[in-house]
Amino acid sequence: MGKSKRVALYVRVSTDGQSTDNQRQELEQVAERHGWSVVAVFSDRGVSGARGRNKRPGYDALWQAVARREIDLVAAWSVDRLGRSLQDLVNFLSELRAKGVDLYLHQQGLDTSTPAGKAMFQMMGVFAEFERAMIVERVKAGLRRARKEGRVGGRPRVDERKERRAREMLASGVGMRKIAAVVGIGVSVVQRIKAAVHN
Repeated sequence: MGKSKRVALYVRVSTDGQSTDNQRQELEQVAERHGWSVVAVFSDRGVSGARGRNKRPGYDALWQAVARREIDLVAAWSVDRLGRSLQDLVNFLSELRAKGVDLYLHQQGLDTSTPAGKAMFQMMGVFAEFERAMIVERVKAGLRRARKEGRVGGRPRVDERKERRAREMLASGVGMRKIAAVVGIGVSVVQRIKAAVHN
């Protein structure tokens, strides 16, 4: 019989009033049934899954254990214990894959050490890539629309007559707030015009 897998359990609850005990006990039973050796338990209590890694000490310590190749498999109660967004989950999965570490999710019945689990792993990567591509495309479409409407970098272009009037008033020594009010433009726009005059 080969060496048993070194497993790290990750458990998390969102409020201090809840306990991680049930998640931990269930995962320990799973590890025992599979012949896995639990070498570490990482937990976060009273921490939302929407928080970043730096706000979740247990999760951060888990990442470090993965990076140091101290474990062969991460076991968690459910996918939402790891994170609240597909992107967060895929980043974590990518790190696991890069280090040759598998993932077991109890509620979803996902075990990436099995052929079906590996296939699911790859599908999640495809969906995350799709999500990233959609975000990039939306940003590009927004910039194209802004250019069509005469905006550069998303900022509206100042009407030439207003800009000329603002320049004249600046040359006469009128204050920026007053120029903004009289011409009908924002103070920041007057500041940009003034900066362009002095460049």
